[in-house]
Amino acid sequence: MSLPKTLAEDVARNLVMVARLIDEDPEEAYAYSRIALRLASRVAAVREAAGFAAYATQKYAEALAEFRAARRMTGSVELWPVMADCERGLGRPEKALAMAGEPEVRKLDKAGQVEMRLVAAGARRDLGQIDAAIVTLQSPELASSSVQSWTPRLRYAYADALLEVGRKDEAREWFGKALEADKDGSTDASDRLAELDGVEFVDVLDDESDDTDETAPEGHDEQDGPVDGPARN
Repeated sequence: MSLPKTLAEDVARNLVMVARLIDEDPEEAYAYSRIALRLASRVAAVREAAGFAAYATQKYAEALAEFRAARRMTGSVELWPVMADCERGLGRPEKALAMAGEPEVRKLDKAGQVEMRLVAAGARRDLGQIDAAIVTLQSPELASSSVQSWTPRLRYAYADALLEVGRKDEAREWFGKALEADKDGSTDASDRLAELDGVEFVDVLDDESDDTDETAPEGHDEQDGPVDGPARN
């Protein structure tokens, strides 16, 4: 569907703001998505952006409705995994698992199939089926040494599932593998590794501040400030 030039520009500006804010300020991104939706609800890209903004703010019913609308408009299956994850968010893991077995999954590209696997494993965990979740994540993509955009999250999910059943050594190995692949910091694998190793991080600046408050160094006049050097801000 084509829009008049001025309207198209207004819609585009709002979609740009959605993309820019969705990670750092999802509520603000959601507000921009609603404006775009009001201006052009018959545009598939607008419905998809509105879906992701609602998803980011945990408005899963709304997100699912928008994703379904976008899918009707385009006929594409690429939103299938996130639609299934919305079902999880709505407390319907059985529905998410059913979607994982639908023919649409075979039409997904490799990244989409991995996303569907992650959603299915999450649904198994929702149902308390942790061993089944582990089996679900075991795949050629998990075993591959090739690093793709989804590799850190897949390895992380596997490590987290292993840890839940007490397989700590294996979990540590896979958190390490997730960290190796995670060049963009998309997971907190480094923090999980530190936790497993018993490492505690100390805020050095806070400690220095506490020491300064408790004990005044030699040559310090509490009324006039330090004798030597400028005062710290």
